[in-house]
Amino acid sequence: MTWPVTLTDGPVGLRQLRLRDGARWRELRTANRRWLEPWEATPPDPGAPAMQYPQLVRALNREARAGRGLPFAITYEREMVGQLSVSGIGWGSLCSANLGYWISEHVAGRGITPTAVALATDHCLLTLGLHRMEVNVRPENAASLRVVAKLGFRDEGVRLKYLHIDGAWRDHRTFAITREELGPGGMLGHWHGVRSPGE
Repeated sequence: MTWPVTLTDGPVGLRQLRLRDGARWRELRTANRRWLEPWEATPPDPGAPAMQYPQLVRALNREARAGRGLPFAITYEREMVGQLSVSGIGWGSLCSANLGYWISEHVAGRGITPTAVALATDHCLLTLGLHRMEVNVRPENAASLRVVAKLGFRDEGVRLKYLHIDGAWRDHRTFAITREELGPGGMLGHWHGVRSPGE
């Protein structure tokens, strides 16, 4: 698996999350605390120390070098506006991964998130050779539910108390797509065909 990799579609890009992104990452996280908090992963042990940004980047890039993850910064017009992580990459008979993301509220609704998810999914399924991509969404997260619906992910049902989010174990709906379900233009081609003007 080649890493780092850069993926682009118009003004939207995915590139390696870097240590020098720290100031911008902290700025975005601070400005978007209220926007992101209901969907944030939290440690089940409230006394566990929070991972600092440099530790986070080093851990994510170790996973990338080992072929187990892809930690991307989402960019819009070359400015970092969010983060997308492909994690839990399993090879062998599984050939599957999970995808999660967050985006700054100031650029939400412009089609950046669906474009980033489509870029990452096509890269994983069509370039790297994975077979399945999965996205898990809290049932209350209307914005993320719209993203997976627009992109054609299949709803596989609810996982009870699946992830520790915002201080408690929360139910999630699982959405997935396999390589065979992609059209000839991949997920990005599908997204270009269904997106509304302004997205």
